[in-house]
Order: sequence, then C-alpha cells, then structure tokens
Amino acid sequence: MIKKIIKITLLVIFVGLVFWTFYFLYNKSQKPPEVFKTVTPFDTSIIKKTVATGSVTPRKEVNMKSQVSGIIEKLYIVAGQQVKQGDVIAKIKIIPNMLNLANAENRISAAQVNYDNAKMDYDRNKALFDQGVISKTDMQANELRINTNRVELDAAQNQLQIIKEGASKASGSSSNTYVKATITGMVLDVPVKEGGQVIESNTFNEGTTIASVANMGEMIFEGKLDESEVGKVQENMDIVLTIGAIDKESFKAKLEYIAPKGITENGAIQFLIRASISKENSSFLRAGYSANADIILSKKDKVMAIPESVLQFDKEKSFVEVETGNQIFEKRFIKTGLSDGINIEVLEGLQKTDKLKLPQLMESKED
Repeated sequence: MIKKIIKITLLVIFVGLVFWTFYFLYNKSQKPPEVFKTVTPFDTSIIKKTVATGSVTPRKEVNMKSQVSGIIEKLYIVAGQQVKQGDVIAKIKIIPNMLNLANAENRISAAQVNYDNAKMDYDRNKALFDQGVISKTDMQANELRINTNRVELDAAQNQLQIIKEGASKASGSSSNTYVKATITGMVLDVPVKEGGQVIESNTFNEGTTIASVANMGEMIFEGKLDESEVGKVQENMDIVLTIGAIDKESFKAKLEYIAPKGITENGAIQFLIRASISKENSSFLRAGYSANADIILSKKDKVMAIPESVLQFDKEKSFVEVETGNQIFEKRFIKTGLSDGINIEVLEGLQKTDKLKLPQLMESKED
C-alpha cells in the first residue's frame, strides 16, 4: 500500500514538472508587447543645398617676371611682405652673350671709323666753304654725312651698353635689370634665390617667375560641381563656405560664375564654379585653403516639420501613422514641402499636438 502511494506521488510530481516546464518555455517564447515611441511636429528652418569642393584663391594674382636674362644679384622682398605697384623686388645682373658682345664692339669700331672719316671731310670742306670755293649744296651734303655717322655711332654705343648693363644712356634711370611690382598686394611666393639664373619673358618663353603677388583683400572660392547638381544652381545664389583650417567659423559668399563647359575627371563631368567671398569676416584667409561650399538652393525659416524617416508612401502619396489611443495608430495622408534630407516641411494634414509613430530603426538610433 505504501509503495503504491509513493509511486502515485512520484507520478504526480513528474507530471507536474512536465507541465511546469512546458508552461515556462511557452512564457519565455512569448515576445513582450511592442511599444512604439512617438514624435511630435516641431518648428525649424529647412535649407536645401548642394555641396561643392574647392579652394580659396585671390581674385587677382600676378607672376612677376624678368625682361632680361641673367643672374639674380639682389632680392628685396620675402613671402608675406606687402608691396606697392612700382616697388623694386629684384635686381638682375646681366651675363652678356659673347657673340652679341663681340658684334656690338665691332659695330662701334666700324661706326667710329666712318664718323672720323666723315669729320675729316667735313672739317676740310668747311674751310673751303668759308673761302667760297665750294657751294652751299656741297656743304650740306657733308653735314648730312657727318650727322648720319654720329647717329650710327651713338646707336652702336647704346647697343653695347644694353648688352652689358640692360639699359642705355638714352633710357636715363630706367633699366630692365630692375624687376618691379606691377600691382599692389602681398608677396605669396618667391620661388627663386639670389645667385639663381633667370630667363627673360618674350614671345617664345614665358620667363622665370621672380615672385607671385596678389591682392589678399579680395578673395574668391573656386571649386567644381558635378553635372547632376549644376542644373540646380544659378548665378547670385548664396553660399556658405566651410574652411577646414578655420574651426567654428563660416564665410558668406555669392555665386558669380558657372562654367559653360565641363571637364572630365575620373569618369565624371565637373563644372568649374566661382564665388566672391564677403569681407564681413575678420579672419585672415590664406591662398590655397581647401573649402567646402554649401550652395543654398532654397530656404524656409520657422516652418512646421517632421523627421523625414517617419514618412511613408502609398501609391506616391505620403502618409504618417498618428496615435489615436494608447499605442493605437491610424494612417493619415499629409502634404509635404521642402526637405533637407533629414527634416521635411509639413504643409497640410498635421497639428503640433499630433503624436507620430517612430519607426523601430529610428528608435534604436536614438537609444
């Protein structure tokens, strides 16, 4: 009897454990009720923009070059120095070509001989003219000859002086051996050193650059825009520049040029754009700063908006899910406006008190 009671008790306990195990596993497999977070419409400013990359450069930058070939005898400027138009920036020491020098000296010798011979004839004929032996016409011919030979001698001497010194007596104080600034501005770069050789600028050679001078008071942004975006922009659009070297400060600019022809870079068509930078900012902009230009396509201030991620679509119509009760949502079609890719303007269909269903993906990002 006792054994029978023990068996029944054990059987009951076993059955109870089996039922409890199934019950525990069933409860554990059940997911907790899904609770959606909500978000309400808010007021904000929405700016639709496109981005171009480029750099900051002076509007007017000029390379100063020498008009004669030779050796740099003296440099009077350094990078970062302010210069005015007409200031001497370098002096060139001419190293004459030996062939040209020999030809010039031979020309002087020949001109001197001709002049001396003409002078002897002139002196002799002048005495005869004073005595009335020769006519005035013959005397005028002698005067013409000596004057012509004097001019030829002076020209030969000037040529020799130009070959040696880069200037002649007739030029006075002016000399090609002095390189002068052609604009007022800041010296950006001096790529040569004293003792270095320079080549003159002529129709066949652009010449050696002595220094680069620019007006740093008028800076522009030059960048490139992809062909998919260039159709959205037009001249006089506002631009906000972000410069990597200058933290926590942006610069205003105005788009002034869009290239009519694109260039191919890495398989894509790029169009050059240029914008004038406002002088309102006090920060000094250095030439060559890399910058990103946010071109403002359209802008609306203080409009009712919602996160674009809560927006859903049904047959090209946009709708959101609005909470009507505790975790009860209904579909509501709305009319939207401007979007910046994060927030979107709501024109019709919502009020600021409405609570909108937030997608689970967005909830996890917020957490």
